[in-house]
Amino acid sequence: MPQATYHHGDLRAACLRAARELLEEDGSAALSLRAVARRAGVSATAPYRHFADRDALVSAVAAEGYRELATNLAKAHPSPTTVDDLAAVAVAYVQFALDHPALFRAMFAEPCDPTSEERVAATAVISEYVQNIVRGAFPGSDVGALSTTVWALVHGLAFLHLDGKLDASAPEIVARQVRAAVTALFTTAPALRTSAT
Repeated sequence: MPQATYHHGDLRAACLRAARELLEEDGSAALSLRAVARRAGVSATAPYRHFADRDALVSAVAAEGYRELATNLAKAHPSPTTVDDLAAVAVAYVQFALDHPALFRAMFAEPCDPTSEERVAATAVISEYVQNIVRGAFPGSDVGALSTTVWALVHGLAFLHLDGKLDASAPEIVARQVRAAVTALFTTAPALRTSAT
């Protein structure tokens, strides 16, 4: 059947699946609506029924990634309250990045549609999860500031591993490094002075 007359049962899902395959195979440089259409086996204009442009497509892919990441973090620990719990969540975050490097980069390094409600909602779940960690593990802290600190630490560790700056040769090595970094920061921090006396 010619592509122009092909009707797909779930065009949006097929396009997202194709986009993720392209990302994992060739990185974001290979990702375009035309390439997605070819991979999904539909006409070149079909993806435009669901995605206004490449940024909208990337936003939808990123939203899927955020939802999957949130699920992985909750599996690592549904309601962390200790530094050890936080370390387990950090390991899950970094491992997600290593398991899905192209998706992770698309989530955080690619231009996106800032008006995408789907992406905003998916990122809000991650943000709320991190804030709940801070509330549980560090009662009385500045939730906003410490949430940013936690995310920056874990996100930085993810990219250091992805970019080969830290050893990512085996999951147990990654877990050891991430746990050590989180533990070092949050067990040492209370002993630091916040200002000179």
